[in-house]
Amino acid sequence: MTTDQPVARPATAVETAVVETAPAAASAVAVPAPRASDEPARRGFLAKAFGVTALLSAAGSALGLLRDLLLARYFGANQGTDAFLVAWTVPETAAPLLIEDAMAFLMVPAFSLALVLREERPHGPDPVRQLTRSTLPWLLLALCTLSGAVALGAPRLVDLLAPGLADPRLAVACTRITALTILPFGVAGYLASALRALHSFTAPAVIYVMYNLGILALLLSGHRLLGVRSAAIGVAVGSALMAGVLLLPFARRLRSGGRRRGLRRGSARRLVLIPLVLLPVAAFTLTRQAQVFIERYLGSGLPPGTISHLNYAAKVSQLAMTSAILIVTVTFPVVARAMAAGDFTAARDRVEKDIGQATALVLLGTAFLMACAPALVALLFERGAFGPADTSATAALIRVYSFGLPAQAMIGVMVRPYFCVRPVVRRADAPRAEGDRVTWPDWYPVGAMLLGLAVTVAVGVGAAPDFGALGLAAGNAAGITTTAALLLRGLMLRGVALRLPLVLGGQARLLAAAVAAAALGWLATRTADGPLPAALLGGATVLLVFAVLGALFGAAEVRRPVLGLLARSRGRRPAGAQLADAPSADVPSTVAEGKPHGR
Repeated sequence: MTTDQPVARPATAVETAVVETAPAAASAVAVPAPRASDEPARRGFLAKAFGVTALLSAAGSALGLLRDLLLARYFGANQGTDAFLVAWTVPETAAPLLIEDAMAFLMVPAFSLALVLREERPHGPDPVRQLTRSTLPWLLLALCTLSGAVALGAPRLVDLLAPGLADPRLAVACTRITALTILPFGVAGYLASALRALHSFTAPAVIYVMYNLGILALLLSGHRLLGVRSAAIGVAVGSALMAGVLLLPFARRLRSGGRRRGLRRGSARRLVLIPLVLLPVAAFTLTRQAQVFIERYLGSGLPPGTISHLNYAAKVSQLAMTSAILIVTVTFPVVARAMAAGDFTAARDRVEKDIGQATALVLLGTAFLMACAPALVALLFERGAFGPADTSATAALIRVYSFGLPAQAMIGVMVRPYFCVRPVVRRADAPRAEGDRVTWPDWYPVGAMLLGLAVTVAVGVGAAPDFGALGLAAGNAAGITTTAALLLRGLMLRGVALRLPLVLGGQARLLAAAVAAAALGWLATRTADGPLPAALLGGATVLLVFAVLGALFGAAEVRRPVLGLLARSRGRRPAGAQLADAPSADVPSTVAEGKPHGR
């Protein structure tokens, strides 16, 4: 059994590589040691940042759900919505790459180091302005080029993504409209990363609210006149609003920093980006998104409406991921800071807690979806052009998709340690370090994702002829679970040697509670008349059974809050109560670097 104090033994090649990498990461961005007097202010700032991020993320998710409800109401599930959803592949691919993973992993550390240099050198050119001038023009040029290429190549792209579409011309038209999102998405990701590094969280957290408001405005005003094209135009308008809401806060922060220093030139040190470090992050993001490509490619050869059913099912299923993603968003800086300091034991402990907490929330949501999927879909979607047959097909897909949700939560937790060790910036006057090179451990998540995609393709191709869309959903769940298993085993490549018996034992206790909760919740829905009573009764049963059995089985992620709630209901503080699993107050200010899925 692994202990906290390792036994002395010769280091393996992998461990040597990890130890050699950690100092490079630690030296890339020097974080001043926190002072004890700063503790209350830092704790209050973290709580406020988390609260704002959670509140606005929930608002963005709610508006995203409303968007999907209107799509179902106005257009149902037919060849028109299939065509739009193929075009929506463009923003669905660009958003993770340009707003979330790749851009955040690159620019948050870059602007953080610029801030350190700004504090070290109170005179001379502002390092933050220097970094902006040296990176933003090239980014704009690349984004414009990519957007134009996608628009020009829309016919070929549609043919590659969905060769069996009944009306490819509509999909091509919508794809050319959604290609316009690439530029504002990239700008929004860049500005949001900079603002988070500059300790500003409200504007970055509101971008998905603006995005969905733009789509809703076009859907409500143009669905009769423009048909499904109104949704594509709304996506383009929403993306422009995302970038627009960040321009003024970024300019204000840039201006306020520049006023505090003179303009004389001299000893200011520039920052040098290491573009090669971005490649594994971008490759992983694209290969993860490729699951959507595979589903839509195979689904285009199935009856009309299949892609729409898959989309609605995926959107509802992803709602269970929202809370888990927020946990990972807040705790990621804790893991990154521990690994940068070479404290791999602390990083391991935090990742293990994150896996348990995220899995508990996702399994609770999964049990609810398993029990109440038909009632939930009928309550949300069954109106207008979305009929009972669509409800039945979508609910069945949700239940199959749900088998892969715990693996998705684990991947969200585990992939971050792989990408937070390698530095993405260095000082221009610093010697080129070994960290400038990209080595094979950096590519391990990409390899794991590719193997998962191979499983997805194999299961989907083999099962689709007999089971249709259910076979595609099963391939998705099997592939993502394969990737999660590989990442779980491979975390030692980044020095986070998880205690697998401990982790898997906790997962088994949570899974047993979730299975029982889903079964009893399903039985409860059978006694209710109507979708709303069924969803309420089934949800209450799932929550109660999961809480009771999780506590009885000894799952700490369930037992601790249950005991705390019981103690508070009796008017006393639970023994030993403390926020042991809460994010540390030493979390850097770059708290939010992602968004919940399904917005």
